[in-house]
Amino acid sequence: AGFVRILEKRRGAVLGHLQVGVGELRLGALCQIETRQIPDFQGQNALLVEELNAYRQKKTAVALLSGGRARGERLRDNLRERELPVEFLEGDAALSPGQMAVIPLGLSRGFALPEANFAALGDADLFGTTRQRAARRRKKAGEAIRAFTDLKVGDYVVHESYGIGVYTGIERMTMLGKTRDYLHIQYQGTDALYVPTDQLDRVQKYIGMENKPPRLSKLGGAEWARSKARVKSEILKMADELLKLYAEREATPGFAFSADTPWQRDFENDFPYEETPDQLQCIAEIKQDMQQPHPMDRLLCGDVGYGKTEVAVRAAFKAVMDGKQVAFLVPTTVLAQQHFQSLRRRFAHFPVRIEMLSRFRTAQEQKQILQRLKEGQIDILIGTHRLLGKDVDFKDLGLVIIDEEQRFGVAHKEKLKTLKKMVDVLTLSATPIPRTLHMSMVGIRDMSLLETPPEERYPVQTYVLEYSDALVRDAILRELSRKGQVYLLYNRVRSIERFYDHICRLVPEARVGVGHGQMRENSLEDVMLDFYEGKFDVLICSTIIESGLDVPAANTMIVCDADRFGLSQLYQLRGRVGRSNRLAYCYLTVPPGKVLSEVAEKRLSAIREFTEFGSGFKIAMRDLEIRGAGNLLGSQQHGQMADVGYDLYCKLMEEAVSELRGKAGQKVDVETKVELPVDAYLPQDFVQGEALRMDVYKRIAGIETRADFSDVLDEMIDRFGDVPPEAEHLMWIALLKSLASRLQVERIFLRAGKLFLRFSPAARIDGGKLVQALNKAKSPLSLQQAGSGTQLALNRSGAPEQLMEWAVEALEAVVPAVTGES
Repeated sequence: AGFVRILEKRRGAVLGHLQVGVGELRLGALCQIETRQIPDFQGQNALLVEELNAYRQKKTAVALLSGGRARGERLRDNLRERELPVEFLEGDAALSPGQMAVIPLGLSRGFALPEANFAALGDADLFGTTRQRAARRRKKAGEAIRAFTDLKVGDYVVHESYGIGVYTGIERMTMLGKTRDYLHIQYQGTDALYVPTDQLDRVQKYIGMENKPPRLSKLGGAEWARSKARVKSEILKMADELLKLYAEREATPGFAFSADTPWQRDFENDFPYEETPDQLQCIAEIKQDMQQPHPMDRLLCGDVGYGKTEVAVRAAFKAVMDGKQVAFLVPTTVLAQQHFQSLRRRFAHFPVRIEMLSRFRTAQEQKQILQRLKEGQIDILIGTHRLLGKDVDFKDLGLVIIDEEQRFGVAHKEKLKTLKKMVDVLTLSATPIPRTLHMSMVGIRDMSLLETPPEERYPVQTYVLEYSDALVRDAILRELSRKGQVYLLYNRVRSIERFYDHICRLVPEARVGVGHGQMRENSLEDVMLDFYEGKFDVLICSTIIESGLDVPAANTMIVCDADRFGLSQLYQLRGRVGRSNRLAYCYLTVPPGKVLSEVAEKRLSAIREFTEFGSGFKIAMRDLEIRGAGNLLGSQQHGQMADVGYDLYCKLMEEAVSELRGKAGQKVDVETKVELPVDAYLPQDFVQGEALRMDVYKRIAGIETRADFSDVLDEMIDRFGDVPPEAEHLMWIALLKSLASRLQVERIFLRAGKLFLRFSPAARIDGGKLVQALNKAKSPLSLQQAGSGTQLALNRSGAPEQLMEWAVEALEAVVPAVTGES
């Protein structure tokens, strides 16, 4: 019905041009129209040409809606240069079967009607959406995590000072003749709080137990303060135990690996691809850790396909160069086999002895491998949890590499804990479990991040839809037409053979294989290797492919019963495609007519939403939100976090760690209030839509430096046009507030036409340094005593807007000298 309404609505603008035999659609009549979404070509003409050639073979009529004449003519000329017979149409022209035409009309997202042999490609599909300008400075480790937590009306939120409430929207209010936007938060009973948008950094989305709503706080009472104090007390106990464990590791003598050898440089130069900047940075961090005289425990976190294995391999080579042995621990036998093959290829020109211990080895072979390992005749041993067995005895183990630690059982993790106290450990993770994620964020654990995708990689096009044989046949034939391979994930082993017979009848053109974890070891190994070598077009498989199987030619995945999988698992599965420079497709299917649970709907919505590169952090956080979270440092999934929400829990943990490390009192967290009579908001005709305005408000609230100010200003000009004065005032307030808070100023206000900055009574600022900085910078700020407090006064007169800019310039000269910040 929604599709019919769209057609009816756009009949005058579009349907007059697209006469493709759809016929009359009667509103109110029950009809089923099978449609397909159009992939996002990211502005890449090569991908578009590949898609258009596939349509051409099927004699499908294609309308390329360019959104404008000039762009449309350029697109037509580009496609003609690539030998595609594309026309340019205006007016009431009909498309004939197989005809391709550029039409200068706008349609944000396109669609395909397979039964009508017609496809319409929208301008956003063709040219990509407007991208945000990249930030100039490198993100901090925690920032990527918070990016997804967009507020929607009805969400639970946490204000650090007032507690848990419900966000009800943005309201514009005029006080004393000046207009601002405020977040309206409803608390217990009729209590309500209006938070200025320049204080957005004090409000976070509540992440706790989504299936169990939190108790709303009451404004004005002591209950919230007591809750925070109770949680912090518990955190202090846990953090104390944790820090003792890590302090013990720091104090434990370990092996200090020597600096890089000439062979190390030769080995690294042998890498056939260009390293990303993040890879080089992570490699340097890991090497530095390995050269320290105590055991390394570092987490290497990077999205699927970002090159974690190459970073790990270089660490392994460094260990081997110093005569040490390496254990490479992986969660599945298939992954062990693949790592074994890829490492042997990577080390082919170097005298490094590599072996594998898994169920693919016979008992006799395993016995021989263990004997050689004990004698030091094996340098790198790859295997599953079998490596943690009591009979596995390394002669001189120096490095343990763990792939996806969260997939090992409790007993295995206990054994790994013991190992971590003795040897260097490098853990690889694509979707960090919340505990690992959190420990890394607060600086208890060393962490390296891979945030840059390899060149010529494209996001996987992800669709959530009902299962149909027509869809499966169409997707398989589409992949086969470009000489690719398909994963067909069917996780019911009992009926997988019947499903195999069905697919063979459905797509007789394809060579189909079956692989699952209950097959005999040799049979499974043969199937996987045959698929890897291209002997099968379609692999019907269980989740055994989840971890790390790398088949570059496989770029379509169809998942049956996708609602039965967890979010992180779906994300890992999707990571098996899109590992080359081809556009990849992932179809997450659910049984026709099935009513999904709320949790399943949210999972599928999230996996479709997070298609861009670097979504691993966001997925981990959304998974945490959907399934509930608790004591991150214990095994149970409930606890203190539900009382205060994830973000505040992390902040309290940071404070506890600082206290235990003796840094308490060095920095006071001050909430700076800016009380200036200026209009400061985003006009609705400048940024339209509440969700988008909230996103821009968050960007503005995050301004900390002049460089941030310039980035946000440039981005707003790019996206929305000339910036109105009200929006620019908001940016100046954010920058002034950030600078003042570093001096622990609690209030900025005007009195008798002069601007004053009042220090917090709890401020820990060196007065001597402040006076010296004011004199050296020849600042227009002067230090004053005001009653029982101290304040800075700006010795200039002017309009409030001008005073803000002068105050920012003065603070930029003074703050670094007082705080020691750059």
